Amino acid sequence: MNPLHRSRQQQVLVLGGGLMGLAVAHGLARHGWSVHLLRCVRREAAGFAAAGMLAPHAEGLGGPLLTLAQRSLRMIPAWVGAVEEDSGLPCGWLPCGTVAPFTSEAQRQAFPTAALGHPLDRAALETEAPGISPAFICGLLFPQDGQLDSRRRLMAALERACRRRGVYFEEGVVERLCWDEDGSGHRHLVGLALRTDDGARRQLPCGQAVLCCGAWSQQLLPQVPVTPVKGQMFSVQAPRQALRRVLFGPGTYLVPRQDGLVVVGATTEQVGFTPGLTPMGQSRLEQGLRQLLPAATRWPPMERWYGFRPCTGDQQPVLGPGPLAGLVMATGHHRNGVLLAAVTAELTRVVLEADPGGCHNTSWVAPFLHAFRWNRFSPAPAQASLRQA
Repeated sequence: MNPLHRSRQQQVLVLGGGLMGLAVAHGLARHGWSVHLLRCVRREAAGFAAAGMLAPHAEGLGGPLLTLAQRSLRMIPAWVGAVEEDSGLPCGWLPCGTVAPFTSEAQRQAFPTAALGHPLDRAALETEAPGISPAFICGLLFPQDGQLDSRRRLMAALERACRRRGVYFEEGVVERLCWDEDGSGHRHLVGLALRTDDGARRQLPCGQAVLCCGAWSQQLLPQVPVTPVKGQMFSVQAPRQALRRVLFGPGTYLVPRQDGLVVVGATTEQVGFTPGLTPMGQSRLEQGLRQLLPAATRWPPMERWYGFRPCTGDQQPVLGPGPLAGLVMATGHHRNGVLLAAVTAELTRVVLEADPGGCHNTSWVAPFLHAFRWNRFSPAPAQASLRQA
C-alpha cells in the first residue's frame, strides 16, 4: 500500500525498545505510521551487547535463513544511510569482510558456505589476519561480510532517528495482551495491560502491535518458545590496523573497530536470566583469544559485559503474523539480530501494510513468512496458553 494513500491516523504499538523494536519503529515512522514504542530499558538486551557482525557466510548459515540474511546484508548500506540521515549520528558501518580459519583443508571444503568465499592458503591467511595461530593452515575470506558498531553507535543512532521521526516512547512493562474472540473462534488483539515506571497500571487499546521483546518474548506469549541464551564478551585495545578483518574462529570471534578496539566474543550459556559475568566465562574467552590470535593477549583489556540473546529451538527468528489477528512477530533472532534488523523492519512493514488484494513487489515475503512462522514448533498450534487480561 502506498503510504500516501494510507490514513494519517494509522497507528501501531511496538512492544520492546531494543534493537529490533527501534529498527521496526524507525522503518514504520519513515513510511508515515504513528508509532508508540513501549519499552523496559534493559542494558543486557542483545542489541546493547552484540558485537555487530554482519557475517551470514562466515556463520555458515543455510536454507531460508541464509537467503533472508543475504537480503538483509544487501539492504544494510541504504538502511544505515537512512538511520544516519535521520539521526545525524554514525552507526559504525564497516564493510571489512570476515576471515574464517581452519585447521585442515578438509574442514574448509566441508564448510557450508565455502563456495561463497575466497580460499586462503597459510600465507594468504597470515596476510589477512597477521599473527593468527599456526594451528590454522588455511581459511576462507568472505569480503561481502561486514560489521556495525551496535553497542557504541547503532543503538544510539536508532533511538535518535526514531525520536526525530516522531516515535512516541513510553517506559513500562507490558504485562498481558488483551483480545476479543469472534464467533468462529478467531482472536483479535484489542489492547494490552501496561505497568508504567511509577507503578501505575493501565489498559492501552490497540488493534495493531509488533512484538519485539527479544529474550523476554515468552513472558507475553508462552507458546512461542523464545528463551534467553547468555553471552559474555570483553574488548581489548589493539594498535590501529593490527586487525582489519573480522576473524571468525571456532568458538571465538574478534571484531576490530576502526579506532583499534577489538571485541572478543562470545560465550553461549543456558542459564536463564542469571545476571553477571563469571570467571569461567571470561576464562573461556581469554583461552579462545589465545588459541586464535596469540599476540592479542598482550593488548590492553578495556571492558567486559554480557547480554541475553533471544533463541528459538531451531535458532531461527519468529517473523510475521502472530497468534492474534493484529499482532506481528519480530523476535527470536538469536545471534543474528544486527544482521537481520534491516530486513525484519521491512518485512514487518510489508505485513502491516498488506491489503486483501495484496501489495505490488512484496511477493518476496511469502517464503519467509512460512519458514519463520510462529507456530512452526508445534504440529497442532493452539491458542489456549495465551494470557488474557
